Amino acid sequence: MFESSMIVQSAISAFNNAALAAPAFLWWAILAVPVFMMVYFCGHAFLQRIGWNSENIMSRTSLAAVILTLAWVVLFGGNYAVLRDNATVLPFLIAAIVFVASVFVGSYSRGFNLPKFRGASGRQKWGIVVCWVMILAAIGLSDIHAWWGPLLQIGAFLFGGLVGRMARCEMRPIAGTALVMGVTTVAMLMQPEFFRFGQLGALTPVHLLFLILMAAAVAATIALRNLRPHGAIRHSAYVKLKWLVRFIAVLCMALFVLTESVVIFLGMTFVFFILFAMSIWHAEKLPEHVGERMFAIMLGLFGIITVMPAVSGLGILYWITLPRGNAWGQMKFLL
Repeated sequence: MFESSMIVQSAISAFNNAALAAPAFLWWAILAVPVFMMVYFCGHAFLQRIGWNSENIMSRTSLAAVILTLAWVVLFGGNYAVLRDNATVLPFLIAAIVFVASVFVGSYSRGFNLPKFRGASGRQKWGIVVCWVMILAAIGLSDIHAWWGPLLQIGAFLFGGLVGRMARCEMRPIAGTALVMGVTTVAMLMQPEFFRFGQLGALTPVHLLFLILMAAAVAATIALRNLRPHGAIRHSAYVKLKWLVRFIAVLCMALFVLTESVVIFLGMTFVFFILFAMSIWHAEKLPEHVGERMFAIMLGLFGIITVMPAVSGLGILYWITLPRGNAWGQMKFLL
């Protein structure tokens, strides 16, 4: 506890939160409430101006959210001196996020021709070179804890973009976005001080609450987009199994609050998925647009915990394009 390295690391990460009782991301979200209200009430006019409609908003919202997440992972990472483990796996997890996000962005840019040197003027060639140098430098500087760090991140970005552009079709928008955001949340839990999310191994109840909500939102989004109702489980067996899984979910949440363990967080997310999957399989028919509403909630929560009001704004924009209805009444069957 009193080793010099631990004292220095604690001092370096102290700027993340004023104190353990003051989660900075929550206060940023509260301060951004007027912006969220403006997006909610003026969003339709904004969507008309930029040309987004009910037919293309899913893909464009997903693409914008993934691009912002990629930029956040690259630019918002903190000092590697705050890492608690000498042999941390965080650089490899960040490279995995960069790769998946680059595949996603590349798959949606297949119809876009990148600038080429052939036929370009001298000024255009210099502009292309400067643009690529700035992008690759930013990605490389996101990992300078070892000599191979920049090579790992730049390689993940270039290879992911190449794979995406060579793919036959685009990644599924909601599934791809949920994957990127879910893995990013796991990285934040692994080293919260690196992403300025919390103190060294000590998160507040507010931090833990939003992480649990994010895990539930990701699990529900994936379940609703990949499973179909069949009415397959008899009601008597369904009630017993549902209470059993609820008990396991509550136990996982309690263990996560006590331990802040990444393994328990992943197990809790899986239990949430099983809980929601049982509800979907047992249902005769899903409420209309329930999957889209959960996707919008996931965007809003992710924007809050990463202090990216733009991502939460995208979730609000997506929400207001859906038909009005009793959202809680439609989604409470999942619990």
